[in-house]
Amino acid sequence: MSNSAVDSLRSIVKAYDVRGLVGEQLTEEMVEALAAGFIDEIDGAGSEVVVGHDMRDSSPGFAAAFARGAQARGANVVNLGLCSTDETYFASGSWNAPAAMFTASHNPAAYNGIKFSRAGAQGISLDTGLAAIRDRACDYLENGLETVATPGSYREVDVLADYAGYLRSLVDLSGIKPIRVVVDAGNGMGGMTVPAVLGTAAGLSALPIEIIPMYFELDGNFPNHEANPLEPKNLVDLQKAVVEHGADLGLAFDGDADRCFVIDEKGAPVTPSAVSAIVALREIARAKAATPDKEIFVIHNLISSNIVKETIAGAGATPVRTRVGHSLIKDQMAATGAVFGGEHSAHYYFSNFWGADNGMLAAMHVLAEFGHQPKSLSAFAAEFMPYASSGEINSTVSDVKAATQRVREAFASRGTEDGLDGMTITGNTAEEEAFWWFSVRPSNTEPLLRLNVEAADEQTMSAIRDEVLALIRA
Repeated sequence: MSNSAVDSLRSIVKAYDVRGLVGEQLTEEMVEALAAGFIDEIDGAGSEVVVGHDMRDSSPGFAAAFARGAQARGANVVNLGLCSTDETYFASGSWNAPAAMFTASHNPAAYNGIKFSRAGAQGISLDTGLAAIRDRACDYLENGLETVATPGSYREVDVLADYAGYLRSLVDLSGIKPIRVVVDAGNGMGGMTVPAVLGTAAGLSALPIEIIPMYFELDGNFPNHEANPLEPKNLVDLQKAVVEHGADLGLAFDGDADRCFVIDEKGAPVTPSAVSAIVALREIARAKAATPDKEIFVIHNLISSNIVKETIAGAGATPVRTRVGHSLIKDQMAATGAVFGGEHSAHYYFSNFWGADNGMLAAMHVLAEFGHQPKSLSAFAAEFMPYASSGEINSTVSDVKAATQRVREAFASRGTEDGLDGMTITGNTAEEEAFWWFSVRPSNTEPLLRLNVEAADEQTMSAIRDEVLALIRA
């Protein structure tokens, strides 16, 4: 194997997963090597390993290549076939088996990748095994893949009905008011999971929910728009449809359906921080009912709105502020025993889902809470969106350290700095003054700085945002 293939493999192993251009950066031969390295790293010979894949054209071939590599090193492969990422977490958690999911999530059609989990749906990052998997795979690429004396077995299992039934057991939607919901699956896996969980496609009873489907056809070429609801342009079709159909709300899923975004009846986004606060209240109440005297922890990342920590504390639980990052949040869920974790990127983590993230489960909690009160979603959600936020603003800079230092010096006497995951500065404001804070975080892979600003009102937020952006881009 050429050095270029090894170099390519090293370049596509990211902080929390594997992701690259199909055929150019990621090939079936590399996948076989990664599978072998994964099985060796987790000592998986003789044990079951789960593999699933999304609807991208390259995904079935990659899943088959993974099975070959895993079997060669002695693992017994259980292929879920076409599924969402959180279906692989369900299988990994309920069977206590390691798993690999082939998806590039919200990335364009030319990309694919792998999300690895240890047994029990536990995350794997560069610091907790992914670097070792990469190095083992590079060695196999260079020296050839050795097959053990007793290769592993192979079988196929469909877990969609069990997955849907389990989610229904966690959130009871049977008694809510009738709700009309437009769902934009973005031609991703939500087109398969939504009818199973919220409808009757998996044999479950009908709910008082009318689903108006958009782009439910599974198509990894994404003919309508990219399956990335974090980009406002990809929500436009859903926003129009919610208003046109007179729907109560809209839901948008990303490509592998592990993230969910919410739109109110006016077509306006409900922020992921608001969703985090709404779900946190429900999960805190559940934990209190189960163990009244136990301290309850809820995780939120550092760019979440202040309303999240205020809501958590107000409900009698302890907020835990963390860095941004998928596997890191999973690690924190396990370390703290938190009942719930919310990220402003619309990843939501649940203790009763093995600490893994599940966008469908978050959507069900929102439907349940909204469905048991009389207000419109815009009026209901407004309680959880009291502050002004900039959203995340990316700036390409030639010198990340110099730009960060310019901001630090300009605000040194005006705020208190926190060095968790970049730099967060909170304004030294008097009680009667409008509060503000901002976060400046460098990208792990690009010469980018990411800015998030929040303040008590729009005027204060805009002024801080413009000042910091001018310093970053000077």
